[in-house]
Amino acid sequence: MTVMIIGGSGFLGAELVRRAVSAGRRPAATFHSRPGSGDGAAWHHLDLRDPAGLEEVLDIVAPAAVINATSGGADWAVTAEGGIRLGRASAERGIRLVHVSSDAIFSGMGRHRYDESCLPDPLTPYGAAKAAAETAIRILCPGGVVARTSLIIGDGRSEHEQLVHALAAGSRQGALFTDDVRCPVHVTDLAAALWEITRSDAAGVFHLAGPDALSRHELGELIARRDGLDPARLPSARRSAAGLPGGLDVRLDNRATQQKLRTRLRGAREFLSGSSPDQT
Repeated sequence: MTVMIIGGSGFLGAELVRRAVSAGRRPAATFHSRPGSGDGAAWHHLDLRDPAGLEEVLDIVAPAAVINATSGGADWAVTAEGGIRLGRASAERGIRLVHVSSDAIFSGMGRHRYDESCLPDPLTPYGAAKAAAETAIRILCPGGVVARTSLIIGDGRSEHEQLVHALAAGSRQGALFTDDVRCPVHVTDLAAALWEITRSDAAGVFHLAGPDALSRHELGELIARRDGLDPARLPSARRSAAGLPGGLDVRLDNRATQQKLRTRLRGAREFLSGSSPDQT
């Protein structure tokens, strides 16, 4: 079956493309600024703010399934309206939709651990946009999937890892928060789980996050040790003191999701220790 990856040139999207190509499949993938560098995918320009452009790409590719791995940040037109537009177009064409959402939809206020049944209560524009998109998609595409995830880490390629290196080298100002807690996931685990879900007939909400709850500073220390850096060089601060918006302690409970998957979602303590992936 033909699968189209929205945001195929991004960090997660590129791993989804790489995994498909290495398995002998030829996915379709979209880009906004420039196509990805990997061979084996059919690339299509797409701006989710353009309804006619979206309709055209879907009609050209005629995918059986779509994985929406684009971020869009706090841009409401992309993250909220674009996601909703994609959900409506997919429903009209009978396309299976797997939509990647975020733990930013939760506030962390009054509770810290969130399972798949928890409803959004975002505090930031990005969280609100993600919450609007996933809520609409659950209504428009009852047979589709909303896959919430957390901090995505790679083998040196993620934003958080690059920040750790810059802070340790003193080439960037800032600090890692000790009270900002998430459940990081490795990009290879996340991509494997998304492909497993896409090829199944599963529907509903999935939590694709690791089992370890870590502060951004604790995560930074693990990255530094893995990469031979001095963790003591990483400056720390408290987000609550900085007055930045957003949830502090937000933990995606993945236990119900993990029982449904063959793909094992490793915790950050494991995948940053140098252990090799154990995936299907």
